[in-house]
Amino acid sequence: MSEHWFCSAEKQASRMIGKLQRAGEIDSVRSLSNFEERLTVIAQNLKDNKLPSLNNLTPERATQYLIDRAVEVKQSTLNMERQAMQHIIGEKLTIIKSELETIKSSRAYTPDQVQIIAQHQTQKHSLATEIAHAAGLRAHELLTIRPSQERAPDKRPAHESKFKGRQGISYTVEGKGGLTREIRLPAALSRRLESHKLPEPKQITDRGVHYQQYYAIAGGQRWSNSFSAASNRSCGWSNGAHGLRHSYAQERMSELQREHPRDEALQIVSQEIGHFRPEITEVYLR
Repeated sequence: MSEHWFCSAEKQASRMIGKLQRAGEIDSVRSLSNFEERLTVIAQNLKDNKLPSLNNLTPERATQYLIDRAVEVKQSTLNMERQAMQHIIGEKLTIIKSELETIKSSRAYTPDQVQIIAQHQTQKHSLATEIAHAAGLRAHELLTIRPSQERAPDKRPAHESKFKGRQGISYTVEGKGGLTREIRLPAALSRRLESHKLPEPKQITDRGVHYQQYYAIAGGQRWSNSFSAASNRSCGWSNGAHGLRHSYAQERMSELQREHPRDEALQIVSQEIGHFRPEITEVYLR
């Protein structure tokens, strides 16, 4: 990173801290120092990824920034950056949980291993496993599936080859921070999902968060525990349910690189799994 960019980020952070001091929002010298350090890092990351500056940060962009950072830093750092941005924006941001340790301990499953694991689960959990693998979902996202004609995705950058080669039925899920993204399910899997549609949506609570569920399938902590137990029974080991996101990313990279340069394939996969920054996808390719 060049000295020019670093100094520019420092200046942005310093100006923001000055505004907060004049407004009397931060009194502690330690808090000022911590926030200025975090704001400098945030400003630099925004510049490096050609995103709006601190002055133009919206709650939506700040939340997406935290989602991307969640695979890079521990919870304490993520919390500090969230608090610093809250002061700038003037409103509270959704608490995003760090995925760093989960991702570090997770590795991809092969398609055959996924099928073997699913066979060692109940029908409800087995279907959730196949859906998570087909769309690269997080555990809680399984609880939020809805047809895209009933709930549109949030507007985000979209490469023309997004989902190319994986044509199917369009659904949306609510990811981290409540951001809604599109996913695609194979037609046969969609038909199985639709056979489990609830007559009326029901509220379900997972890890203290409330969701409106529209299909009688598993998800959240219970599904994650079921997956790990089935993996241990059938394979003798478990990489955790998050390993299915690794599987999706790696399989899609392999498919897309047949027609696209690696950097472009990274961009497409990043959009499909719910990140803005392509380099985040690199974490899933180890």
